[in-house]
Amino acid sequence: MARAMFEYTQTILQKVSFDPVLFCKELEKAVRRLLPYEIEELRIWLDQFTNGKPELTHCLIYLNP
Repeated sequence: MARAMFEYTQTILQKVSFDPVLFCKELEKAVRRLLPYEIEELRIWLDQFTNGKPELTHCLIYLNP
């Protein structure tokens, strides 16, 4: 079940990446719902996903403890 939530989060973030405000909101929700090790995985995935998308990189502040 936990893995499904992580994959769902990735899908949602990909779909809303056209809007930085919505992306930040979804990322904030994801951080509240995911397990700590999944947040680390998400951080790695987001580093790759946001590479080349400077409008989304400011949202990564939600991943900082």
